[in-house]
Amino acid sequence: MKLLNSPAKPRAVLAFAIGGLLLTSGAPAFAQDNSEARIRKLEAEVSALQRRVFPGADGRYFEPDIAAPANGSPSSSTQTTAVTDILARLDALESAIQMLTGQVEQANNTQRGFEQRLAVLEKASATRAAATTAPATSVPAVASGTSQPRPATPTPTATPQPSAERLAAVRAITKPQTDDAGDDDYSYGFRLWEAKFYPEAQQALAAFVEKYPDHWRTTYGRNLLGRAYLDNGQPREAAPWFLQNYQADNKAARAPDSLLYLAESMIELGDKDRACIALAEFSETYPAIASGRLSDQYESNRRQVQCSN
Repeated sequence: MKLLNSPAKPRAVLAFAIGGLLLTSGAPAFAQDNSEARIRKLEAEVSALQRRVFPGADGRYFEPDIAAPANGSPSSSTQTTAVTDILARLDALESAIQMLTGQVEQANNTQRGFEQRLAVLEKASATRAAATTAPATSVPAVASGTSQPRPATPTPTATPQPSAERLAAVRAITKPQTDDAGDDDYSYGFRLWEAKFYPEAQQALAAFVEKYPDHWRTTYGRNLLGRAYLDNGQPREAAPWFLQNYQADNKAARAPDSLLYLAESMIELGDKDRACIALAEFSETYPAIASGRLSDQYESNRRQVQCSN
C-alpha cells in the first residue's frame, strides 16, 4: 500500500488542510457574524435536547450554556490549541501505521520460513525416492482452505521368500472380524508389527492404506507402516511414509508422530540438517505435544543432533 510505504504523505495532506483552516480565519466580518449566529442556534438546540433527556436543571447532567467570547472573535490561543491537537493526532496515526507495518513484515517473514522448511523436506524425500525403490513421495504441500489431489500411494518393496517356520508363525496371528473391515485390516497389520514380523506388517499396512485412503485409521496406518520400515533397519524407505502422513493432513491424529519419526529417520541416515528442520517444524507446529505426549521422544532426538535453534 502507498500509505505504508510513504508514512510522511498523510502529514503533508493534513498540513495543507490546516493551512486552509488558518487562512479562513481571516474571512470578512459578516461571514464570522453569520457563523456565530448559527453556532449560538446550535448550542441552544443542544441545550434544549439535554434538558429533555435529563429533566431538571441540574449541573450534574449537562454543562451550562457556553458564553460567547467577549471580543466576538476567535482568539489566537484557540487556534493554536486546535493546531496542536491535530498535530498530536497525526503523530498518533503515524505511530499506529509504523506498528502495523512492522507486524505485517513479521508475519510475512514467518510464513516464508515455514515455506522454506517444507520445501527442503519435500526435496529431501523426492531425492531419496528417486535413488531407491522406496515409495513415491511427490506430495503437494497442504494448503489451508484449498482442495488438493490425494497423495500417491507408495508400494512396498519386495521381500525374500519366508521360511516354512515363519509362515506358520504368521498364520498363527489372527485377523479380527468386526463390522469395520478397514479397522480389521489395520489391526491385523498392527499385530504383525507388534510380533516383529516387519515385512509382513509392511505388506498388510500398505494394502490397508491403499484400500482405505479416507478411513479414520489411515493416519495410523501410514505412520505404522513407516515404523515397520524404520524398526526393520530401513530408514530410507521409512522417511517417505512419515513425510506423506504429515503432508496429507497435519492435523490428523498421527501427523505429529510421523514428523518426529521423520526426524529420527534423518538422524539414522546421518542427515543432521534435515533432522534439525523436521525437529524445528515439529516444535513450532505442535508445541503442546512437544511438551506433553511426545516430549520424551522429542528431547531424545534433540540430544542426538546439534541444531542451531
